[in-house]
Amino acid sequence: MGMREKSKGGFLLDTMRAVLTPCPYILLLLLLMGESVLLQANIKPSLILMMLDDLGIGDLGCYGNTTLRTTNIDRLAGEGVKLNHHIAAASLCTPSRAAFLTGRYPIRSGIVGDSRPGVFLFNAASGGLPAQEVTFAKIAKQQGYETALIGKWHLGLNCKSSDDHCHHPSVHGFNYFFGIPLTNMRDCQAGHGTVFQIQRYLPYGTMAIVVISAVVLHCSGLIFLRRGLILGLLSVLGVATLLTAGFICIIPYLNCILLRDHSIVEQPFTPENLTQKMTLEAVEFIERNSGKPFLLFLSYLQVHTALFASAAFRGTSSHGIYGDAVQEVDWSVGQILQTLDRLRLRENTLLYLTSDQGAHLEEVSAAGEVHRGYNGIYKAGKSTNWEGGIRVPGILSWLGTIPSGREIDEPTSNMDLFPTVVHLSGGVVPQDRKIDGHNLMDLLQGKAERSNHEFLFHYCNSYLNAVRWHPNNSSSVWKAFYFTPDFYPKDRTTCQHTQVCLCSPDYVTSHNPPLLFDLSTDPSETRPLSPDTEPAFHSVLAAMEQAVEAHQSSVRPVESQLSAGNMMWKPWLQPCCSTIAQLCRCQQYQ
Repeated sequence: MGMREKSKGGFLLDTMRAVLTPCPYILLLLLLMGESVLLQANIKPSLILMMLDDLGIGDLGCYGNTTLRTTNIDRLAGEGVKLNHHIAAASLCTPSRAAFLTGRYPIRSGIVGDSRPGVFLFNAASGGLPAQEVTFAKIAKQQGYETALIGKWHLGLNCKSSDDHCHHPSVHGFNYFFGIPLTNMRDCQAGHGTVFQIQRYLPYGTMAIVVISAVVLHCSGLIFLRRGLILGLLSVLGVATLLTAGFICIIPYLNCILLRDHSIVEQPFTPENLTQKMTLEAVEFIERNSGKPFLLFLSYLQVHTALFASAAFRGTSSHGIYGDAVQEVDWSVGQILQTLDRLRLRENTLLYLTSDQGAHLEEVSAAGEVHRGYNGIYKAGKSTNWEGGIRVPGILSWLGTIPSGREIDEPTSNMDLFPTVVHLSGGVVPQDRKIDGHNLMDLLQGKAERSNHEFLFHYCNSYLNAVRWHPNNSSSVWKAFYFTPDFYPKDRTTCQHTQVCLCSPDYVTSHNPPLLFDLSTDPSETRPLSPDTEPAFHSVLAAMEQAVEAHQSSVRPVESQLSAGNMMWKPWLQPCCSTIAQLCRCQQYQ
């Protein structure tokens, strides 16, 4: 059999020689064409993933806003696909970003805790995204991509020393980093107050009662309270107050740090022109790598408070500094699109734009001004699992590959970008761990009509808060809450007794049976169902409970990166570009 095959092959080769020998140029042309097709088949798309911070889904024109100018983002949506049911895997920055990068619920990587606030508050904390987690950047880098993160990280920095950078973006696959390791916060701008409102964690009221009681007892001449004890107590309280006030005063020097790769270039950073600087860095990165595949994660600091906008955008909107910031980000997106057009890269670049969670409705400036966005018809906002906290923009564009002008109402997740990016980069999704996201390409290209997400699980810190179910044989999307945050005042949709809504029992109302909604008919979550109004009430909850049991059995115990020990400020982990005596101050940005 082998001899006959060889003979047949030889016959075909001899025939080709007889035909092509008189025409050697035909043979050369065919070889070149074959090589060209092969090269085109191996060309990998570049990937630009843009994430805003705390942007409301109702802030964009393509999602219905008529009072802000977001022409470039709207253009991106018109040239691609708009996801109308796109869900952040968490309603706070740190866990949401961990899920986005890894395609896994934050509880799987330990980016959850049992206490407030659920995000990192110090650069000198030891927690962070564990090195054993696999990000899409790490896989893309293995596939030959040049990778960069420009902007916000918020997933840890150091473990044992001030410069070990065990949680640095470079550990997770980013060749280049220009940005802030923590987050933009009120403390980074003079006059905007502080996020460290100690009275909400150490009640001054109780302390005042102790002091007044001690003074009264002393004045009453009670023998068992000596003068020394009273003075000692007052001295301790006075020193503690001074230390607390002093610590808050130096927070900008500790937390507001701008890095280029592993070097500090500004401490504290000046926020006003940061979007301009980040945009320039992004454009230069694209230009440097225009001849090869690249992955750029452009992680905007805006529109997280303290709000800022450069001089060119201040006062340009009808919504104050918040609207100015949104319009500056839209300008930045326009610069990215112009760069791709100029370099003729649009048809080989996938672009994605989203927000890490919904608008933060509790935000009010130190002067009492409302500094927050708009979540459209959706209830509540950041730090809650009501739709306003986790329903976010989802825009994807790839000219010539993804159809233009489409809208998709199927449930999708920001975790879906992990398997999508891995697939497009030529990599393989890890088989040694549970991946919760699903490749979006078939849905985007119209090859699939339904999302692969039958169930989505919504956590508030480490607590399972709600479940979403989109049955395979139904258009309904059910959502059940096991508890909901307490609003103050009760007829509002904000938790104004704290800066964020909390998950612990003192701040929530539990529901048994769970609070059930049908989002397909009640997306604003205003009409909870009951057995009287929904015949399938019990069967829906039973199916959800079964899914919860299966999900929870797949969660393996890992160290909490948001435990009190991992979140506390540790002096030996504090990055500093000068001596402590100089208050860690430097301005080296070039």
